[in-house]
Amino acid sequence: MDSIDGLMDEIVALVKGAAHPARGTVSLSPEVAAALERCPSTVSTVPAAPPTVPAAPREEVVDAGGSGRSLEELAEVVAQCKACELCNGRTQTVFGSGNPHADLVFVGEAPGEQEDLQGLPFVGRSGDLLTDIIEKGMKLRRDDVYICNVIKCRPPDNRDPQSGEKSACEPYLLEQLDLIQPKVICALGGHAAKTLLNTDESTGRLRGRWHSYHGTPLRVTYHPAYLLRSPGEKKKTWADIQEIIKVLRGEAAP
Repeated sequence: MDSIDGLMDEIVALVKGAAHPARGTVSLSPEVAAALERCPSTVSTVPAAPPTVPAAPREEVVDAGGSGRSLEELAEVVAQCKACELCNGRTQTVFGSGNPHADLVFVGEAPGEQEDLQGLPFVGRSGDLLTDIIEKGMKLRRDDVYICNVIKCRPPDNRDPQSGEKSACEPYLLEQLDLIQPKVICALGGHAAKTLLNTDESTGRLRGRWHSYHGTPLRVTYHPAYLLRSPGEKKKTWADIQEIIKVLRGEAAP
């Protein structure tokens, strides 16, 4: 019993050491989480240790950047992922691109056809518009920011992602964001915003104010594909981008 108690003490100490300093949570990959769920309890006779890692409100297994993986290593894990049926139709996963230490991360919905073929997020006309927003509007290089999607595989015929697919992919996104540690997240479009904020509100109702995603300031704006169909909404998007610029420059608080 003493040896088991000592082992438990060591485990608790390791968990505390790996915990995110701000959130007090630890990172588990979906594969490890699934393996742990399948493991039967072998310490039922050991008195329960007091909880040391608070559970995040939205995930059964929390992920807070404590895995020790790099973005490149996480991308390799994602490339082998078979957590949902989207893996059956993909050409390749679309993990993300840009500065791994970016102050700003844009999060979209899911890869389209060209993204699936090229393995890069936001290419084609939507990607060109997003690049214009970054480079012409924000006066940054596209490589200065980081761009990714909630879903890492293309849904068939570019249909909307299903809730189970979002749930399967979100732990990867959470680990991405915790590895990057951005100052601001910009959610592009309703699907990204609803997933990140766990809400059913429309983009129109969510934009125009600041939100928080696991402690990181988040701003919602319209997806570039929507702006191509509704160019009259570009002024609203520019207003959102200007607020992001102010926060990045330290001119305003979110």
